[in-house]
Amino acid sequence: MNRLFALACYAMLLLPGFLQVGYYYFFSSQVRRSIVYGDQPRNRLDLFLPTNNAEQVPVVVFVTGGAWIIGYKAWGSLLGRQLAERNIIVACIDYRNFPQGTISDMVNDVSEGISFVCNNIADYGGDPKRIYLMGQSAGAHISSWALLEQTIKESRGESTSWSVSQLKAYFGLSGGYNLFNLVDHFHNRGLYRSFFLRYPLNE
Repeated sequence: MNRLFALACYAMLLLPGFLQVGYYYFFSSQVRRSIVYGDQPRNRLDLFLPTNNAEQVPVVVFVTGGAWIIGYKAWGSLLGRQLAERNIIVACIDYRNFPQGTISDMVNDVSEGISFVCNNIADYGGDPKRIYLMGQSAGAHISSWALLEQTIKESRGESTSWSVSQLKAYFGLSGGYNLFNLVDHFHNRGLYRSFFLRYPLNE
């Protein structure tokens, strides 16, 4: 009971911050929400634009986490606001979660989102020569996989809509990069047993 009370108090302390970010996300003129980048219902991205971008500014493409099942682009609102205040555009890419799609579907979604940013960000005041890719948790796993797939396609000479060379750098935060080593751990905890049984990693 004490822990529940402590958790409730903690949530109450965080609430003003969440409300402030939520208000910014839904009502700021600097946020362009749900820009379509693909054919799937979740193929949307949010753009957080600086107040003053008279010249082309750097761009961060952010792929949020969410354990592959609950990720959503709006979770990047705080990052978007903080970087936009520092004259950096942030593009938060949404993608299909389980059970809407497999990990391969998520990778394809993110790759399409990156392609949209690389080919269209100049229309929003972004510098196509200064694009940085960033992923967090599941988003770090998915975005790193998208980079690897893109590199393989380019090495084979396949036609692509964007190039790895268009990205200045990649930042992966707290990502799960070797999931095969984590399967037994998750099974022992009973946390993702049905997740891995229903959606094998080789999909």
